[in-house]
Amino acid sequence: MTTSPTIRLRLTTLADIPTIQAIYAHHVLHGTATFEEDAPSVEEMERRFHQITNNGYPYIVAEYEGKVCGYAYLGVYRTRRAYRFTTENSIYVDKDYAGKGIGDALLKELIRLAENGPWRLIIAVTTGDNSASIHLHKKHGFTLVGTEPGTGFKFGRWIDTVLMYKQINGGNSTLPEG
Repeated sequence: MTTSPTIRLRLTTLADIPTIQAIYAHHVLHGTATFEEDAPSVEEMERRFHQITNNGYPYIVAEYEGKVCGYAYLGVYRTRRAYRFTTENSIYVDKDYAGKGIGDALLKELIRLAENGPWRLIIAVTTGDNSASIHLHKKHGFTLVGTEPGTGFKFGRWIDTVLMYKQINGGNSTLPEG
C-alpha cells in the first residue's frame, strides 16, 4: 500500500467496518453519491465487505493522521459471466476530510490494484450532482461514456447517473487470459 506524510492506505479489516458504516451512512442520508436511501447497519456493511473480499476484489481504507477517513473497493460490475473482466469502483470519504486528497489517493491505489488483477475495464458510476467525483475520475484517465438522465429519485428530485470507464491491462485490444 502507499503512504504520504499524512495519508496512509491499507487493506480494510473488520475493525474498520463501524467507521466505514458511519462514513457511508452520512452519504446515504445527506448526499447523492449513492442512491441508497436507508443507511445500512454495521452488520450489513460487514456482509457486503465479506461478499466483496471473498470474491477476490480489493477493499482499502485511507487513514489521515491515524484516523480512518475514507474507503474504496472494486466490485462486480454485472453478474453475468461475460462481465468478469470488468469491475466497478466505489469511493467514499468522510465529510470532514473532503479536499485533503483522500479520494485521489484511494482512486490511484484502486487503479494500481486493478492493474494487478484480471480486469480490463474499470467502470465508475456516479451522479450528475457529484462533480468532484467526475473531476477525480477524469484526472485519473477515465473517459465519460454518457449521462442517463433522471435515473434516480432522491430528496424529492430526479438525479442523473454519469458513466465513466478506464481501460487497463490492454483493455479490449487483446484477449484475456483464462
